[in-house]
Amino acid sequence: MSPGTEGRVRPRIPRLTVIAAIIVAMTLVTLAGLVLSPMWDELVTRRDAGRIAVAVPLVATVFALYGRLLWLNLVRRTAPVHRLGLAAVLACCWTLPALLGVGQGWANALVVPAGLIAVVLPAREAAAVTGAVAALTFGYGLVLGLPVLTLLYNLVGIPLTAFSGYVTVWLVHVVQELHEARAELAGAAVGEERLRFARDLHDVLGHSLQAVALRAEVAERFLDRDPGRVRGELVEIQAMARASVRDVREVVRGYRATSLRGELDGMSAVLRAAGIVCDRPDLPPDLPARVHEPLGWVAREAATNVLRHAGASWCRITVDADGPHVRLEIVNDGAGRRAGTGGSGLAGLAERLRAAGGALAAGPAGDGTFRVTATVPKGDT
Repeated sequence: MSPGTEGRVRPRIPRLTVIAAIIVAMTLVTLAGLVLSPMWDELVTRRDAGRIAVAVPLVATVFALYGRLLWLNLVRRTAPVHRLGLAAVLACCWTLPALLGVGQGWANALVVPAGLIAVVLPAREAAAVTGAVAALTFGYGLVLGLPVLTLLYNLVGIPLTAFSGYVTVWLVHVVQELHEARAELAGAAVGEERLRFARDLHDVLGHSLQAVALRAEVAERFLDRDPGRVRGELVEIQAMARASVRDVREVVRGYRATSLRGELDGMSAVLRAAGIVCDRPDLPPDLPARVHEPLGWVAREAATNVLRHAGASWCRITVDADGPHVRLEIVNDGAGRRAGTGGSGLAGLAERLRAAGGALAAGPAGDGTFRVTATVPKGDT
């Protein structure tokens, strides 16, 4: 390996390019089988310079144009000028038996252009052109004096060859579109997973670090007055730190389950430690499991916002599960001192609730309070 090439990634050849090259090569080999016998006869047996001067340029033109047009249409680089190329291939293939005779196998060239008709032309137009070419070739064969079996072969072979060309190009395009769709779906899945991870990480660490900071402030205030209280706060900080590490690991694994009951217990405890009056409401025993996670995230984010943004003195939590929806409402005072109502936390909550079929409303209530209301349907609707 030469210096400076280590770590250099060799550019990959696109899948469509490889498939198109293989199909063009196989098609040209198949076409060579149609004209190989008469061409060999001209070059080796007859050795007539005049006939060779006619055969070689015409055959070379047919192969060059055929391969070029097939390649361009396989890689989706169609253009109106390709119709002229198709006409040129057709003219060359009709000229070969007219100038060189039909006894040596040059009549086979009459079928060659059919494979390009459905490749170059749109499907509806190709069907009409294929029928017209088959009929004209049949009449042209009568003029050239072709045997009946050869005429019938051309009459049947031209539509079949045109259909084969159409199916080949169609399959290549379908495979390419499926490959691109799979790549797009994979990219979308990666993007969705990144959003989930960022949202979960924000919700988990935002709440946990805010709670740790609050406990540390409480411990600092009681450092000289109440060593026992400080010791208790330090124990809580250690427990929160360990729980945060566990939560982050679960977020990374994607298996984290949030419980509304557990989040409300933690929320009320943290707010009371901050001197905010907060009582946890009793939850109905038959609360569906599907509502716990989205509403649990709402409780966690609301607690974080109360601690971070509001100079609150009280926080009221209510849960209503009487109707078809479970409704969680969290209200606190101190809304006038909040820095703002936006942020990625509430946006992430709104996404979670929409995914669960619910809705989120959050903002100042106009009386100095801030209200967060979340609803989630009980059933699978």
